[in-house]
Amino acid sequence: MSPQITCLMLSSIDGRLGSGRSGEGAEAEIKARGEAFEAAHDEIGGDGWIIGRVTGAEMSKAKPHPPAEFDPPPHPHHFARRDAGGYGIILDPSGKLHFDKPDIGGDHVVVLLGRDVPDSHLAELVADGVSYIVSDDPRVDLTAATALLGAELGLKRLLLEGGGGVNGAFLKAGLVDEVVVLIWPSINGVTGERAIFEAGEGGLANLLTLDLRACDVRDGVVWLRYGVTMRG
Repeated sequence: MSPQITCLMLSSIDGRLGSGRSGEGAEAEIKARGEAFEAAHDEIGGDGWIIGRVTGAEMSKAKPHPPAEFDPPPHPHHFARRDAGGYGIILDPSGKLHFDKPDIGGDHVVVLLGRDVPDSHLAELVADGVSYIVSDDPRVDLTAATALLGAELGLKRLLLEGGGGVNGAFLKAGLVDEVVVLIWPSINGVTGERAIFEAGEGGLANLLTLDLRACDVRDGVVWLRYGVTMRG
């Protein structure tokens, strides 16, 4: 069975990911925003979290180091650990991320890859103790990958914490069960700043319905919790 997925995001009032602040006080606000998000992450809980390549690159800055010689790596998936206390799942369709250890913050890394990632990169991941799933398509098949995570690792609940594109893709695929948004008391207002949900020109408004389950205010931060139902 595929795991239940909760999309957890923190945004300004205008739905932007960044704070938009600079200069005096910016560092303190960024820290406070991070602490609020981590508190929500811990409270909601789950077996793991999902992010995209851009956020993954901020967490792992290792350089390419494929082994000079290697046996054919496992296809279409390889699970180096099946007993981890938590899992960090990263979408990296083109295999651009590299790792110098098999975990991030103690959570075992599982990379979701596209079909065209070379065996040399898979061998590098195997050598580093990192798990992976390779899709049949150049893009990551989100439905198949999440189902496999449930079947192979027994994951029952995941927190989706990607950028707008990753969040939009999961919503569009009908894989998100609920959305939790923390509204930080600020207005970003920067033209072109990343939004918490992005799904191209078609958008998402005609694809899903949100049902408000809870609304709370904590230290000036509004918590909104919605159930997600796909239309049609």
